[in-house]
Amino acid sequence: MAFTIKQLEKPKNELNEELQWLCQSLGMFNERDKEKSCYRVFIQLLTCTRGLTSEEISRNTHITRGTVIHHINRLSEDGLVISQNGKYKLRANSLHRIIKELKEDLKEIFKEMEEIAQKIDKELESKK
Repeated sequence: MAFTIKQLEKPKNELNEELQWLCQSLGMFNERDKEKSCYRVFIQLLTCTRGLTSEEISRNTHITRGTVIHHINRLSEDGLVISQNGKYKLRANSLHRIIKELKEDLKEIFKEMEEIAQKIDKELESKK
């Protein structure tokens, strides 16, 4: 899993703005994605819990299949999307659950980082 979390100003209570804020907070947008195609792929997966093929996502969003695959791969690397029976879907059935699972993943990552940092500190201290 490799994703970026950004602290951004919270949006007003408007669904599309909140969805975009959430996606931006998870680092889904970058300057190269001027058409917000990653966001559009994510929304397709969010609104279809049964899973979709890359061709279905391409057809629904009018994004090339190659671009869809690129974004699915990235979302998979970020731990947001899974592949099941030739279809892609979000790792959980709700945004709330996804955020809770990511939070747990981050807790484990930080726990490992703390352990390694403590080990490094001890080794460096012994060399003084």
